[in-house]
Amino acid sequence: MKSLDVITIGRSSVDLYGSQIGGRLEDMGSFSKYLGGSPTNMSTGTARLGLKSALITRVGDEHMGRFIREQLEREGVDTRGVVTDPERLTALVLLGIRDREQFPLIFYRENCADMALCEEDIDPAFIAQSRCVTVTGTHLSNPQTEGAVLKALKLARQTGAQTALDIDYRPNLWGLSGHGDGENRFIASDAVTTKLQSTLHYFDLIVGTEEEFHIAGGTTDTLQALRAVRKVSKATLVCKRGAMGAVAFTDAIPDSLDDGQSGPGFPIEVFNVLGAGDGFMSGLLKGWLDGEDWPTALKYANACGAFAVSRHGCTPAYPSWEELQFFLKRGIKIKALRKDPELEQLHWSTNRPPISKGDWSDMRVFAFDHRMQLEEMDGATPDKIGAFKQLCVEAATKVSNGQAGYGLLCDDRLGRDALDKATGQGLWIGRPVEWPGSRPLTLEPPLGEDLGGLSEWPLAHVVKCLCFYHPDDSDEMKAEQETMVKRLFAASRRNRLEFLLEIIPSKVGPVSIDTTPAIIQRFYDIGIYPDWWKLEAFKSEAEWAKTVEAIERNDAHTRGIVVLGLDAPADELAASFTQAAKFELVRGFAVGRTIFGDAARAWMQGQLTDAEAVSKMADKYANLCAVWDEARAVGGDNQ
Repeated sequence: MKSLDVITIGRSSVDLYGSQIGGRLEDMGSFSKYLGGSPTNMSTGTARLGLKSALITRVGDEHMGRFIREQLEREGVDTRGVVTDPERLTALVLLGIRDREQFPLIFYRENCADMALCEEDIDPAFIAQSRCVTVTGTHLSNPQTEGAVLKALKLARQTGAQTALDIDYRPNLWGLSGHGDGENRFIASDAVTTKLQSTLHYFDLIVGTEEEFHIAGGTTDTLQALRAVRKVSKATLVCKRGAMGAVAFTDAIPDSLDDGQSGPGFPIEVFNVLGAGDGFMSGLLKGWLDGEDWPTALKYANACGAFAVSRHGCTPAYPSWEELQFFLKRGIKIKALRKDPELEQLHWSTNRPPISKGDWSDMRVFAFDHRMQLEEMDGATPDKIGAFKQLCVEAATKVSNGQAGYGLLCDDRLGRDALDKATGQGLWIGRPVEWPGSRPLTLEPPLGEDLGGLSEWPLAHVVKCLCFYHPDDSDEMKAEQETMVKRLFAASRRNRLEFLLEIIPSKVGPVSIDTTPAIIQRFYDIGIYPDWWKLEAFKSEAEWAKTVEAIERNDAHTRGIVVLGLDAPADELAASFTQAAKFELVRGFAVGRTIFGDAARAWMQGQLTDAEAVSKMADKYANLCAVWDEARAVGGDNQ
């Protein structure tokens, strides 16, 4: 038994994708940052499909290198083979979508980190753990990287692993054209053909477009090129044919490409072909390594390629296994897949970093996003509130002590410095957007009329919205609040930010066991799928059961529920935790005034020092965490 399914080897880069569609790179005004480089894309794509994937590459000892490593880990890719190069920078690629035919890109790869990959970076014990080693053509273009690749392939052969090549031909990465020619996919070269053919016998699977087989075979006649490859390799050859799908040849090359084995294609809108081949390869590897027949493997590959060409970016476009299965079963409803709400919700919710034990399966959130309540305290000023919130961060970090499962809620109007202090410390961070106490819902002015302010938020921050909503509200009130929440939800998704919806119906009307479930259902009915729910602490197990069922019925992939405090005494919260913790979907709590209220009132009047305030809040926060942990332990035993 081997611990890995596939190791990919080669390029790693940061893709900077132009956000504007239909213009030249010269005219781009902003860029989105994603993982890039074919082997890196494939490691992510296969991990999303459920394979145990790893990557061997080099990254720089700087911010972009750390981004690649951290993002791979979020995607579930094994990074033991990712070497940090102390001298070279991580490669960058600038890309744009001009139209359906033109996709300008510039490779920033002068002496980049991944081209310093060498034989010493290939650990025989690591290679021995994998069922498959997959490489791409670029790393055969340089003697040093070629040496690393050949070492890995020979070791794979010795340990019984399968081997695969994605030809991935980029002429300018072979030195055949200039930096401005990154879009060019084919330039004939006897030297490149000779180099490729000297390695093809190492592979069990070789994949390429018709143009890529042209360079591998040394002729622009596709059938003759395939036959030339067949002369030096017994591999299964998979030829990608664009809109016509792909064909696999396991033996002699027939007289027509149509005579190869094929899988069904998917007639969708072509939006962006960059990275489509890596999505295709990810699906193909999944089917191949799972032992599926070639038509099935090609079906997976074609579907993954379809997702890629219909979305922005490369790795962000690739599907999860659940998403792929859903798509294959349901079929195409909207040819522009990125505009299919049902599919996009599943794509978003199944490709977020997973909740796992020790991660966010238990949420202990110190909420000090309060504004109005602090402003009303004797002695409070905006500056003092801001300083106090920094003390709250100190208390939160003191209790969390670097452990997972801790977080905070903090605003950026009175708590900007506290937010900056907390960011990057491993804490879950939510930020409120509602104007305190507003009904109907209005938002903090810095967000702007177009909600463009969200574009300034770090991706790790969660949009938190409190809406005082009740089923008995007037139609006008409900319509106004629903419209605002819909706008906010859409803007959050557009900016790749998770969304937490907090509802407190008891503040605006009478409630029953059915009130909160009815509100939850209404928001789902109008197309709002919060990543998180923040709900009142119900007193009975029956209330929790109905509420949890309403969420799970609509969204099997929600992050979960956190329980709010409403300044309840600690003993009341403890009693409510006992009921809530019986339900796995209730992840924990987000409590504020119960923790900071007494300390804030005393500190604002000069009755507590900074250290005393931190200590007082830390004690209350730690005690509340212990109460939750105990309730969860007991509740888990009773599930």
